[in-house]
Amino acid sequence: MAHLGEIVAIALAVGLAVTLHEAAHGYAALALGDQTARRAGRLSLNPLRHIDPTGTVVLPLGLALLQWMMFGRIVFLFGWAKPVPIGAWQFPHPRRAMALIAAAGPAMNLLLAWLGALGLHALPLLPAPLAAWGGSFIFYFVLANLVLALFNLIPIPPLDGGRIAVGLLPAALARPLALLEPFGLAIVLLALFFLPMLLTAMGEPADPVGLLMDRILPRLIDLVLWAAFMPPHG
Repeated sequence: MAHLGEIVAIALAVGLAVTLHEAAHGYAALALGDQTARRAGRLSLNPLRHIDPTGTVVLPLGLALLQWMMFGRIVFLFGWAKPVPIGAWQFPHPRRAMALIAAAGPAMNLLLAWLGALGLHALPLLPAPLAAWGGSFIFYFVLANLVLALFNLIPIPPLDGGRIAVGLLPAALARPLALLEPFGLAIVLLALFFLPMLLTAMGEPADPVGLLMDRILPRLIDLVLWAAFMPPHG
């Protein structure tokens, strides 16, 4: 079982990553002239304002339980926060504006990952116990932000990557992609989690999340460390 300090580090890292991701959408919309999020009280750094009962609580716990029952361990968790309300009709060019607002979330996570890596330089100045906890927090903070950015860049709406694609593609291609929005999360969950778990249970290993974690993520971590003037993690 994880040490209490590690659990606190994980919870704080994930909470900050998700909260600031959602806040970035609201502030980007505000910068473009939309005050919907401000009027709804969602321009907030309070994580409780962004909790979605299904995506933040029920689904992560359900996935954890399902993986524990099938594999005896938790491989990966997935969830989402309550989306920040955006008044797309208020923009002169809605598709372009929504693409910029969508891009603000992953961009915030990449910025936070870099800032977290910069924080590694301060660890030698701290007392040993605090430095140890700080190193654990920074590890989970960088990891949470990079995973959140990568996942949200999948080009299927309502994920940010899908909305960016809808804003950039020609209208003839953007329209059918936009029509996937009501079903997008179900498609992603099926493709990334439930179908691979079913195939693995049937003796046909399939692990797209593992591919992401094992091949793409380490390279991205090394890039963030390089940008923060730190040696690669390997």
